[in-house]
Amino acid sequence: MIVVGVGVGPGMLTEEGIEAIQNASIIYGSGRALEIAKKYIPTGTPVEALKSFKNLHLLPQDAVILSTGDPMFSGLGKFATEKDKVIPGISSFQIACARLHVNLTNFYCITAHGREDVHLAKNELLAELKTGKNIFLLPDEKFGAAEVGALLLHEKMKADIYSLEELGYPEEKIKRGSPQNPPVPDSDLYGLMIILK
Repeated sequence: MIVVGVGVGPGMLTEEGIEAIQNASIIYGSGRALEIAKKYIPTGTPVEALKSFKNLHLLPQDAVILSTGDPMFSGLGKFATEKDKVIPGISSFQIACARLHVNLTNFYCITAHGREDVHLAKNELLAELKTGKNIFLLPDEKFGAAEVGALLLHEKMKADIYSLEELGYPEEKIKRGSPQNPPVPDSDLYGLMIILK
């Protein structure tokens, strides 16, 4: 299979990704990924929305699987085998750094989203902050902006906390907060950036 990152929002597909989509014999993806890529899908190409990604290994070898953002950043690239091809896309992390004008090199990326035990994400976040790393976090409903703020407050850490909502879409919103007053996202589609002071 070919896993194509469609980017975090519209207009963020790479030329390599567009070419793979235009030459696909069949395309699979989530509703959101298919919506982002729809203008590049040739008329007549079979398209199937996937509700579960557990059986990707059963799909035809020449299938194109669309992954939102970048497939290797909490995306479908984790299901690729050595014989599969992965084409990168523009991730929410890259867009967040660009919007806030911060260098990518002093960050540690964590995914809490969908993890069975969010305490692992919490422990990872604390360990990396204590080494001086800034954090980009894909939150979970059990570990989001309020929980991060409370954790930083408890640890007496000074930082700016940014919620980055709907990145790449017209309704994009960036809110800045602190451990004492963390940002309150309006959307479920957001990331958090914690920048130490």
